[in-house]
Amino acid sequence: MTLRFLIIMVLLLALVAPCAACNRQSECTFMRVSSGAARAIPDGLGVNIHFTDPPAGEIKMLAEAGFRWVRMDLKWDLTEAAKEQYDFAAYDRLLGELKPFGIRALFILDYTNPLYDGGAPPRTEAGRQAFARWAVAAAEHFAGRGIIWETYNEPNHAQFWPPRPNPKDYVALALAVARAFREAVPAEQLIGPATSGIDFDFLEACFQGGLLEYWSAVSIHPYRRGDPETAALDYCRLRQMIENYAPRTAGPAKGKKQIPIISSEWGYSAGWRGFDEEKQGQLLARSWLTNTANNISLSIWYDWRNDGLDIGEPEHNFGTVAHAYHDGCEPVYEAKPAYLAARTLTTFFHGYRFEKRLEVGSEDDYVLVFRNANEFRVAAWTTENRVHKVVVPLKAGQYAGVRHTGESTGNVNSDQNGVVITLTTAPVYFRSRIDNK
Repeated sequence: MTLRFLIIMVLLLALVAPCAACNRQSECTFMRVSSGAARAIPDGLGVNIHFTDPPAGEIKMLAEAGFRWVRMDLKWDLTEAAKEQYDFAAYDRLLGELKPFGIRALFILDYTNPLYDGGAPPRTEAGRQAFARWAVAAAEHFAGRGIIWETYNEPNHAQFWPPRPNPKDYVALALAVARAFREAVPAEQLIGPATSGIDFDFLEACFQGGLLEYWSAVSIHPYRRGDPETAALDYCRLRQMIENYAPRTAGPAKGKKQIPIISSEWGYSAGWRGFDEEKQGQLLARSWLTNTANNISLSIWYDWRNDGLDIGEPEHNFGTVAHAYHDGCEPVYEAKPAYLAARTLTTFFHGYRFEKRLEVGSEDDYVLVFRNANEFRVAAWTTENRVHKVVVPLKAGQYAGVRHTGESTGNVNSDQNGVVITLTTAPVYFRSRIDNK
């Protein structure tokens, strides 16, 4: 075999290989059929908060939207003001407020402490061990209360890991926490790394560092200005990466460790250019539906409440409710379309699990079927910026429609060909008016 022939063969393989990879990825841009592990709505849905002492009526309103989880910073400097003296009383109060409503907590073990490493993110072994002792103290204090513990928040972002992110330093910190958890609180769930975006290079550094041996799930923040449905391809790529690095399990159930993906922060600001509150509500519903259909085990929306009053400041406009608190009123905050979208989705599909996506002629059109025993319900929308009709192959009968914000769209009839549905970028939901046995 000549050298020239070998060079030609190598070049041909190099050209073919990427195409094969693209084909494999295109097969999972959006899950067609449930993997069987999908959680029932709203068990895997939650919201980010920024308080430990809510005013009267706040948690009640939050719960009425169907949020079953809250994600909250458990800040190192606020809970260890003196070396190895820990005070978690504020978080005890928060859990006390959540308990009557059956809401669980995801606590973020995050940020810096001026007592160690000069107030920088932990970079020395002494700083890492101090952070790990504090993290274990928190987990021991709240042990057995169903909390998910997340190691840090967006360590790949300079705002949270100044002056610049360093995967090596983060991995060293996360390993110190993970090993301490395994030794002291092995029953507690530990996840990470809560990256800003789906930072594949940073994530791979975590996996190469051995963190999948300890984490119960991989958490990411899949922010984007575009359609939430585009996250499906990223999830596919991330799952393939997790599969490549997942450790093998011991004992009778041999095989690769199953490690789910958590979307622990994701939202759309009504203050972004080209966005408004109505579009934000649509995108909340679509991002949750996308995550549910792609077997993302937990989806935490950012944010619960607007952070301010400036309609032109994006950071002020991520909330599902307005900023102002109205003492003595019911409800205590003005509900935005995003709040109505959350409440409608969690109510309409309560107890239902994603089953499959129906083919209706275009990859831009989404028709998802959710099932609860013998009954099914449907969510339908399009990513195209034009209103158009599709025929959905549902069994003959009459179906009641509901907008994503809860208003009725009336009844539609299905014949032997199916039902004609008008699609827009705003999801609409349908249920049979009789039991679908």
